Amino acid sequence: MSREQLVVQRARKSFQTGKTKPLEYRIHQLKNLLRFISERRGEIADAVKRDLGKSARGTELFETLGLEGEINLSMEKLAEWAAPRPVEKSLLTISDEVYVQPEPLGVVLIIGAWNYPWAVTLQPLVGAIAAGNAAVIKPSEVSSHSAKVMEELLPQYLDKDLYPVVTGGVSETQELLKQRFDHVFYTGSSTVGKLVMEAAARHLTPVTLELGGKSPCYIDKDCDIRIACRRITWGKFVNCGQTCIAPDFILCEASIQSQVIEEIKKCIKEFYTDNPETFEDYGRIINQRHFKRLMALMEGSTVAVGGNSDESQCYIAPTVLKDVTGESTVMREEIFGPLLPIITVSGVDEAIQFINEREKPLVIYIFSHDNKLIKRVIAETSSGALLANDCLVHFTVDALPFGGVGNSGMGCYHGQYSFDQLSHLRSCLIKQLKMEGVNSMRYPPHTAKKLGWARFFLLKRVNVCRLRRMALLATLAGLAAFAVQEPSYEFTDTTRCSFTLVCKIKHHHELLLGQMHKMQ
Repeated sequence: MSREQLVVQRARKSFQTGKTKPLEYRIHQLKNLLRFISERRGEIADAVKRDLGKSARGTELFETLGLEGEINLSMEKLAEWAAPRPVEKSLLTISDEVYVQPEPLGVVLIIGAWNYPWAVTLQPLVGAIAAGNAAVIKPSEVSSHSAKVMEELLPQYLDKDLYPVVTGGVSETQELLKQRFDHVFYTGSSTVGKLVMEAAARHLTPVTLELGGKSPCYIDKDCDIRIACRRITWGKFVNCGQTCIAPDFILCEASIQSQVIEEIKKCIKEFYTDNPETFEDYGRIINQRHFKRLMALMEGSTVAVGGNSDESQCYIAPTVLKDVTGESTVMREEIFGPLLPIITVSGVDEAIQFINEREKPLVIYIFSHDNKLIKRVIAETSSGALLANDCLVHFTVDALPFGGVGNSGMGCYHGQYSFDQLSHLRSCLIKQLKMEGVNSMRYPPHTAKKLGWARFFLLKRVNVCRLRRMALLATLAGLAAFAVQEPSYEFTDTTRCSFTLVCKIKHHHELLLGQMHKMQ
């Protein structure tokens, strides 16, 4: 029996004891995870520095700060999220209990990514813990230092049986995927995402795939180009461009291409100095394999800004490529690095067409003062998200679901979406062994009269809540009238109407029950 199989069996056995069911236990584990981030901030930052060349403040800003917020939100809202959720009633269920009860799925496999080795691995874990699951955590072997720290330190804070960390490469991941899980949460490339989904299908295991793609960025010629380029420069070159939601390429009219290049050039100097290679807040490419891949993507394109590199340091300067076409080498795959191609289009019509001719991206960015133009792009395109006049920041909004569509992924998470994604939303209907007359319409023999009643009950849309409110208000109005009127007890028009409504509801209810008894 393999190590991976033993780990999964141990997690399932521990889950089956029911220890994750109480909300107090889940909150205790979340508090421990929060304590881990706080107490091990130095080790986490050092690991990310060695993996990606990121500064300690950069690691806190883009890795652990969001995690802390996610954990705090989950602890604050857990009782609300886990509570039974009443649903709208119908005439058939007016006297029944009808609700949705979130329940844990079981054992979840979380396969993390290397570009943000803590944020994209532990954020799904927050949702898994909050939802009451066990979770096997598989950090990416590419960010090896972060994976090692996670393996060594996380078990000191979380239940080792319920939340084990499994390290290793492709073979270990493949062995994990042979096991039966109740959900698989994968963050990474579309190519590997297909393999994950194929493996999960053997056990009919549902998956969440957080993938990527070529996220376009359209700049309207009439917007504030200086501010637009400032925000695009930040969004593109954060983490050395190794961000799944980074603007992959720019679409703009030829008349503003030179201005866009000049403004981005100014911003690169402002953010990263004249020499980004020596600047602590500009990182490195994860390894030499990805370095070579990125250098090959530049072939055939004209460098407008940057282009400098050092293979020994896995360094590529912030780079802008101009006069790129849809057939250029750099447009064949997701860039995932500090290369920003500019493609000229005639206007928003051609931009929309260009976007729609390709796979659905994880996010579409648009910069414009024209709200109608923004709404048109929303209406005529499809993507995991759309963000107007900024980059990346939609990831920080826990009220928004984060996820892709089509080739950019399936499923979503963040905040309550993480909880719901990793829960089974169980339908619950509790009836009573009474009012059997109402059920006679479904029992044989199937007469025309019974069919007529069935049609009424099943197809007639009645707002039961409104009906109840009206009846309650009518009753209260009637009682109030009797309490405040003079001894003559004369009704006002309002009270008379309310009292009449109560009488009608009571009369129709009695008629209905009478008809039901006649059908028996």
